[in-house]
Amino acid sequence: MKKMTIAAACVFAALGCLGNASPVQTEAKAVYVCDADSGTPVSASAETDHLPIASMCKVMTLLLAFEAVDEGELKLDEQIEVSEHAAGMGGSQVFLDAGLSYPAGELLKSIAVCSANDSCVAVSERLAGSEDAFVERMNERACELGAADTLFANCTGLPREPQYSCARDVALMLRELIKHETFFSYAGVRLEDFHHPDGRVTTMTNTNKLLRGTCGCDGGKTGFTQEAGFCLAATAKRNDTRLICVVIGAKSSDGRFETVSRFLNETFASYERKIAAAAGEPVGQGVAVKGSVTRSIGVAPERSLGVFQKKGDRGEVQTELVLPAAVGAPIRQGDRVGEIVLMKDGVEIDRCALVSLENAARYSYGEAFREGARLWN
Repeated sequence: MKKMTIAAACVFAALGCLGNASPVQTEAKAVYVCDADSGTPVSASAETDHLPIASMCKVMTLLLAFEAVDEGELKLDEQIEVSEHAAGMGGSQVFLDAGLSYPAGELLKSIAVCSANDSCVAVSERLAGSEDAFVERMNERACELGAADTLFANCTGLPREPQYSCARDVALMLRELIKHETFFSYAGVRLEDFHHPDGRVTTMTNTNKLLRGTCGCDGGKTGFTQEAGFCLAATAKRNDTRLICVVIGAKSSDGRFETVSRFLNETFASYERKIAAAAGEPVGQGVAVKGSVTRSIGVAPERSLGVFQKKGDRGEVQTELVLPAAVGAPIRQGDRVGEIVLMKDGVEIDRCALVSLENAARYSYGEAFREGARLWN
């Protein structure tokens, strides 16, 4: 019954993520292109087909690790001891030594740069006690994201049944991962030495060749097995527009990079994201404050709101502020005090919190007395 409930929840969550994407012709098994900020799909082919995705499974492994860092469950500078199981992983690796300890941040970097399977398992065991327990977390998080066509069996993407995902779900997971800035600092490393406690050095070479290209790619995850073919999930940014492109089952390594680069370049040429309200920039006339010598506070969007659209689209874009007539002190900078709603052609397409740009302390006794006297007079 529990499994049925989780599956149903995944289906309903996924429904909100679907949109109309233009069908495309490609030699790869599946393709999906979307706007990273809004999730708006642009181009797709077999985007929900269940397929092996090889090391792109590590997008979820990295996501859970970075979320653990944010929640204080894991520190990047803490030492993680490597088990025999982790050290014995095949495929791509940095050749960790069983029984020795490595900084968590370096292990995560090796996953992002050279797809290290041994590092994946070491991190998974640290976070969940075992790889199998970590895989349960992976599947639960996939469900929460609406990745209804995904089932993980390990944290590396090495062949194991049953395990599958789809191009759309990989994009959903990557979209969540790139909210973590540390990922970019790791994924953008092209060549770096990985230092072992015993003095050995393993040179890591980034498997994502698009970092050296012209499409604006600044992060992603490659994958390859005989079953999956050549895979790539990549993100790229130009001006205010960030895109995600996922290719599964290309026929060659160069083919996956060429396909992703082509779709990114074509989409950047035809679409753009226009910012309607920038994060941290004041909007409106502010909000009155009760119980403070600060009479009013300025407000700003907690994050940027924008519209992803075809270039030349003349649709009407508006913002609406939802604010109380007044707020009561104390107010701290960053406190949420209302909402801003983004609409296009009269239809709501996004909303986020409005936060205070300043502090407003509650009256002291003396200030309250003087304010009362002022109002009395």
